[in-house]
Amino acid sequence: MRVAIVHDWLYVIGGAERVLNELLKCYPGADVFCLFDVLGDEDRRKIGIATVKTSFLQKMPFITHKHRAYLPLMPFAIEQFDFSEYDLVISSSYAVAKGILTGPNQVHIAYVHSPMRYAWDLQNAYLRQSKADKGLRSLIARMILYHIRIWDVRTAHGPDAMIANSGFVARRILKIYGRVATVINPPVELSAVSAEVARGDHFLVASRLVAYKNIDVIIQAFAALPDLTLVVAGDGPDAKKLKDLAGPNVVFKGFVSDSEMRQLMATARAFIFAAEEDFGIIPVEAQAEGTPVIALGRGGALETVKAHGTDKTGMFFAEPTPGAIAECVSRFITVEGEFSRAACRQQAERFSASRFRDEIKTFVEAQIKRVRSPLEAQRSFETSSAFEHELV
Repeated sequence: MRVAIVHDWLYVIGGAERVLNELLKCYPGADVFCLFDVLGDEDRRKIGIATVKTSFLQKMPFITHKHRAYLPLMPFAIEQFDFSEYDLVISSSYAVAKGILTGPNQVHIAYVHSPMRYAWDLQNAYLRQSKADKGLRSLIARMILYHIRIWDVRTAHGPDAMIANSGFVARRILKIYGRVATVINPPVELSAVSAEVARGDHFLVASRLVAYKNIDVIIQAFAALPDLTLVVAGDGPDAKKLKDLAGPNVVFKGFVSDSEMRQLMATARAFIFAAEEDFGIIPVEAQAEGTPVIALGRGGALETVKAHGTDKTGMFFAEPTPGAIAECVSRFITVEGEFSRAACRQQAERFSASRFRDEIKTFVEAQIKRVRSPLEAQRSFETSSAFEHELV
């Protein structure tokens, strides 16, 4: 069986690339396709990619840092790949990868990280953040996104089956595409340290420093908690603005290595997460280090953090506002002793990479049998009909 795996693009290593890495472990001989690839050799090796087949966008000017400008061309570009020689095609899609063209004798399974949020329910928020919510620029952007939505819905009927990375995304898929998706949560790297680690005195935020992560409201919350220390790990375009906003009890670490990140997680009193994510891998990684999570009670966090019971692993705040976060942190401190490392680690184990690989392979095998059984029945019918015709 020849297998192809299609990824939107290779730009940075994030949660989607971790899924790609595990898919390649499931199907090590698979060929990898994407719109463009700007990763270095070391990052490509981390994902497990030997070679990549890219689209014509690879040769477009400024693709390394202006790829969003090519969004109008991406639906056309993804449809130009030829998969006729493959039996199984798996698309790993958060933009256009699910829109590939396959034939009736091929099995196409789409792992959907999310429908394009900037084209659907978060269109207005993204336009505001891009300062494209008014005037001619806004009109052009809205027209482009309008046509993207039409293409997105039309191509949603191409895959033989869809997988969602969370129940939250499965609900969005049902609402936008009208399709039922099976939930298989993405893989999370569990802690390699089993020994007890001493707690520090800091609360931790770890994220790319961009607007939708709501790091600014967490920093503002700690302005009202001057006796507590907040550590911010990560870098991004909002770094300077956030540093200007921060008080003396906020420490910026910038980009940190994986080992240092794990150490910061393991020694934190709690990990704070204020974004509405489709799944959110990093809160699960914090729990893997035995650290409870204080999270916005929306999106994927509701499925990964347990807020009740004797084995609870975190708490939720209702709104991404400084007041709500400060109140939740203060409430957490009063019951901090009720959270155990063992419960947090046990919760994280539900999302292990080995579990992901087992569920993916089981699902794919079931879909291959489901799709091919009518084809086999048709071939059997055609063969018997031809035999009867010869007898006549």
